[in-house]
Amino acid sequence: MIRGAVLTLMASVAPMSAAAGQDADGSIPRTADGRPDLQGIRTNSTVTPLERPADLADREFLTVEEAAEYARRARERTHADRRSADPEADLRTGYNDFWWDRGTATVTTRRTSLIVDPPDGRIPPLTPAARERAAERAEARRLRPADGPEDRSLADRCITRGNNGPPMLPAGYNNNYQIVQSRDHVVILIEMIHDVRIIPVGEGPHLHDRVRQWLGDSRGQWEGDTLVVETRNFTDRTHFRGAGGNLRVLERFTRTDAHTLLYEFTVDDPESFTSTWSGEIPMMRAEGPLYEYACHEGNYSMANILAAARAAEEASGP
Repeated sequence: MIRGAVLTLMASVAPMSAAAGQDADGSIPRTADGRPDLQGIRTNSTVTPLERPADLADREFLTVEEAAEYARRARERTHADRRSADPEADLRTGYNDFWWDRGTATVTTRRTSLIVDPPDGRIPPLTPAARERAAERAEARRLRPADGPEDRSLADRCITRGNNGPPMLPAGYNNNYQIVQSRDHVVILIEMIHDVRIIPVGEGPHLHDRVRQWLGDSRGQWEGDTLVVETRNFTDRTHFRGAGGNLRVLERFTRTDAHTLLYEFTVDDPESFTSTWSGEIPMMRAEGPLYEYACHEGNYSMANILAAARAAEEASGP
């Protein structure tokens, strides 16, 4: 989707105006219909990992000093301007550090993981059925790594990425989101691969179970000052973290102050995980604008991958 089409779509939502910043009495700004104003550009960049590291297994929170030191070590470990004498290792580094946006600090809550439940901060084990599906996918990739473009991942094909959500999780770069809000819709423009989530708000049924979408079918309801969004009807090809087509995600968006939108999520898929799991990310206000993410750029990489596979086949002989 080109940027012009995205802007036209978002403009059609007729965003509501609201006072900027935070009210003098400390209350959050609201739209004309009295709802919390969720609009603006936000980022979820952070050095805090999704799952709690083994060396912090018994720690749910860090102190201020520990958080600063953790962030310093994380920035040092991932700094991409350090080059290697090993060409393969150097190639894996990819871009230089300018292009990355992994974050420079822990989340403001200083949690040791984005996952808050289970208490160990780890994703629950996959069920036997989910492990079997994963093994089948791995075997299919081994047997057909690049017979055609359909053998490559959704990210390779610039369709979507698992972190785009829901749930929406930080990645290596492009961790920015623009939210536009009206009385009966919330639209989230995701910078990564320019995905757009159009979320109806209010009474209304989900799409028929036969209708499946890459980002699922989302429906929102206000619970007090929190927007609660339920998403279902995912495709069986998204398989977020090993999930299946019956994945259900519950998200909560709460404006906590002038700078912070608390994003909470719960992943519910009994066919794939041995229990539900939940996380939270304080999404911070960011300076705009969002720029077009031209993922394909002619998608020369796809042509090169397929051409290299044909060359490898030819070299291996009949």
